[in-house]
Amino acid sequence: MAFQLPNWMALAPTLALGLTALVLLLVDSIDPDTTDRGLLAAIATVGSLASAGFAAWYLLAGTGDQPFTLYSEALVVDTMALFFAFVFASVTAMVTVASYDYLRDHAYQAEYYALVTLAATGMTLMAAANSLAVVFVSLELASLPSYALVAILKKNRGSVEAGLKYFLIGALSASVFAYGISLIYGVSGSLVLPEVASSVAQTELTGVLGIGVMMVLGGFAFKTASVPFHFWAPEAYEGAPAPISAFLSSASKAAGFAAAFRVMTVAFPVAAVAEGAAASVDWVLAVQILAVVTMTLGNFAAATQDTVKRMLAYSSVGHAGYALIGLAALTGNNDTFVLAGSMAHLLVYGFMNTGAFLFIALTEHWSIGRRFEDFNGLASQAPFACAAMTVFLFSLAGVPVGGGALSKWFLFAGAVGAGFWWLAAVGVINSALSLYYYSRVVKAMWIEEASGEFAIESRPAGLYAALVTAAVVTVLLLPGFGPVWEFATEAAAALVA
Repeated sequence: MAFQLPNWMALAPTLALGLTALVLLLVDSIDPDTTDRGLLAAIATVGSLASAGFAAWYLLAGTGDQPFTLYSEALVVDTMALFFAFVFASVTAMVTVASYDYLRDHAYQAEYYALVTLAATGMTLMAAANSLAVVFVSLELASLPSYALVAILKKNRGSVEAGLKYFLIGALSASVFAYGISLIYGVSGSLVLPEVASSVAQTELTGVLGIGVMMVLGGFAFKTASVPFHFWAPEAYEGAPAPISAFLSSASKAAGFAAAFRVMTVAFPVAAVAEGAAASVDWVLAVQILAVVTMTLGNFAAATQDTVKRMLAYSSVGHAGYALIGLAALTGNNDTFVLAGSMAHLLVYGFMNTGAFLFIALTEHWSIGRRFEDFNGLASQAPFACAAMTVFLFSLAGVPVGGGALSKWFLFAGAVGAGFWWLAAVGVINSALSLYYYSRVVKAMWIEEASGEFAIESRPAGLYAALVTAAVVTVLLLPGFGPVWEFATEAAAALVA
């Protein structure tokens, strides 16, 4: 008879990250003055890879085909939870490897790696949360370490200011989110998502419900850096250590979308808000407006920036607008396709955007400036790193050099299939605009003449390893997009089928 794992082992990706954080805190408690950077980075990386390995194993074995519900249905482990757990753990592994070199001269290294893995633990719980209470707790578990990570460069005024702003805006959005949950509980009498859905379909308190849904949507807008709660993102990404910018703009953003996908589709299904007593609570229309404004504002702001890191920060706002299409085009006609498009895009985005910010970490390691002009002629000194950055940027724009082209194509095709051709058209126009500002970096690196000598005296192994991994996966996701799409479709079907 085959050995049967206990049900709680379905949370292995989350447990691996949580245990890794505890081990790091234990090491720090035993030897608070440890300077063994290799040991700390290795523990964090092994834990992250173990989490990614569990998620990949369960996906391939079909563990999520029959969802596991745990702790009185507060958590559910299905294909979507495992799909996003793989994204979070993969990004965390690249960030911890890159941080080995980036943190060479910094203090609080054990705390740094523990906070990263704790935040990742919260993100995996967000994807598996089946109760609004768990959504809130896991969101805070992911957010609180993130505030500290942004401000971890205590002697850097920009880092401390960014951390403070991020914390204050985060506290405000958490209050809004919690108040929205309380209103929904008052209407439905439950916090478990399927029970909320069955209650709201028959409620007469549509006004209270509508305010509650909009406030919850506002909480997700903060976590995904969507308009109007986007303005923390450029400040936080610019002030934070570059690996943390990569972590927040990729994994943290994907976690916000994972929770939003589950809450909005399971607790407030489109059929209920379109036909039942709650028909006036049209959150889909609100998301459509949110998607258009977010992608347009993010891309136009990115096009006007003077520094590359800030340009990437605003472009991540634009990508939040693309991912919102997965919710904005839910009509009941093509839901699985369009939602799968957003999920697949978030997976590909996790690698290409992380890689772009890790390239910024590399240039900061070399003390190269942040302006576009500071990158002039850099390819003559670091051709491999610049080639990787070129792949990331063109893939982010949707040029077929990486998986970003196919993920965008499927996302926009899903919107057209659902009858929202205008939403896809706005996305295409914004992608064309993004090609302009991404090309500015490529032009500076490869075509412009260097105005001075670069002080490139070392090739940091950790940063290069993470950069190579991100570049290789981004390129391979173009011919190997099939499995990604297959798992994304299964993940989406678990929510809307």
